[in-house]
Amino acid sequence: MTRKIIIDCDPGIDDAVAIAMALFDPRLEVLAITAAAGTVEASQATTNVTGIVGQLDPPRYPRIGKATAADNPPVGDDNVLHGNDGLGGCNFEPSGRQHQTPSEKVISELVHQNPNSVTLVCLGPLTNLARLCRRDPTAIPLINNLVISGGSISHPGNASPTAESNMFYDPVSAGQIFDSATTKSLVPLDVTDQVQFGVELLEKLPARFTRAGSLLHKIMPFAFRMAHRHLGRELISLYDPTTLMAVLEPDLFQWSSMRGKVEHRGSLTRGTTIFDQRLRPEWPVNMEVAKSVDASEVQAAIIRSLRYAGQES
Repeated sequence: MTRKIIIDCDPGIDDAVAIAMALFDPRLEVLAITAAAGTVEASQATTNVTGIVGQLDPPRYPRIGKATAADNPPVGDDNVLHGNDGLGGCNFEPSGRQHQTPSEKVISELVHQNPNSVTLVCLGPLTNLARLCRRDPTAIPLINNLVISGGSISHPGNASPTAESNMFYDPVSAGQIFDSATTKSLVPLDVTDQVQFGVELLEKLPARFTRAGSLLHKIMPFAFRMAHRHLGRELISLYDPTTLMAVLEPDLFQWSSMRGKVEHRGSLTRGTTIFDQRLRPEWPVNMEVAKSVDASEVQAAIIRSLRYAGQES
């Protein structure tokens, strides 16, 4: 049986890689890809989702949700590692469609149509999910599971000294989702940063003449160049593909039931995720959290998935 998923994302190079994997994986039925502001602003995020799907031309097109601006975005952006358009200079043209459906409405419609059978794979800020909670609370109990890429337990942040970028961008929404009555699985930086790739990954991508290969060969060299230039790293972490593998191959991860909260008031700790790890935790459990990963197996699975996308495209 295939698993029905909705990918909520803010593309982003690693989001694009995860989308390429998901659209051609026979274990998944991607019902929709909903855009969120984060790595890039809202209109660019929507353009990127539309452009990625059009470039990949999958056998079954997902619905696309339009991003709208977050209520309290941070000053600055995350473009330095992703390029001005978020995708290393792909510069997709905006869709000519005049009336695109907002992301939270797309999610609402699909979970009502497929009650208790849709997994939301959240690869960006949780803005759309928080809006869904406010605007259609009846949809929340119908979601099978949320799998969230973001946060950290004890790992340094990548948007601030303590905060991961998805949580940092919209901490109020993240806090609302952490507190919501949904089944949640969190894949934090502590785990996703362990799944790293060197430049030899470029030799293992699909051939350039395939649709998936054409996209990946545009964006991945850029990712390596920016990691070297701005982080002094020869390796890159593919956060969102690793989170997708947590959906597909959860046994490659070790999970622990925990209680997490998100700080949104502190001037120095915006978006920091905090977990009750006392000997006698007092906060009630609200999610399962990936604590470790078989990094080599996940690396191999990601490479296999990308090669398969190339064969199908």
